[in-house]
Amino acid sequence: MRIKLVHGVALLCTGLLTGAFGYGAANLVPTFNAVPLEMRLSFHAELMKMNGITMQAAMGASILSALTLAVLTAGRARLLAGAAGLLALASFLITRFGNVPINGRIKQWALTSAPADHAEILGRWELFNTMRTLTAFAAFVLLIVLAVGGLRAAVQDRAVGS
Repeated sequence: MRIKLVHGVALLCTGLLTGAFGYGAANLVPTFNAVPLEMRLSFHAELMKMNGITMQAAMGASILSALTLAVLTAGRARLLAGAAGLLALASFLITRFGNVPINGRIKQWALTSAPADHAEILGRWELFNTMRTLTAFAAFVLLIVLAVGGLRAAVQDRAVGS
């Protein structure tokens, strides 16, 4: 029962993380690129104030729940859950060392002006955003595979018992 609860929490957390990153990649980034630079910078700086707490919490909960599931399981389940935890950790590290430093620069640009090479820097932010979205998505997929595999095993056990 405890394993199912931890698995459910891991699915929920990685699903929320993947959804937030996916929404950003599919909707926010194209919108950022469609509006004037000054508007993008102002909105981006304000958005990062809100995202700082919620996204770190989602990443932390995803990492901890997936790694806890890995500790509580064995064999293939441990490998899948452990890999999901490491992928969630990769999302955090990409964010912390890729996106966050650029976010700091964007905050400054919003108050002053963007440098001549701003397009290259913003392009790098978008690359990091894509990478963290894909790692979060992969973590979520692994936990779904684990859930479906568990269901498949339960169906097979039931068929054998019939």
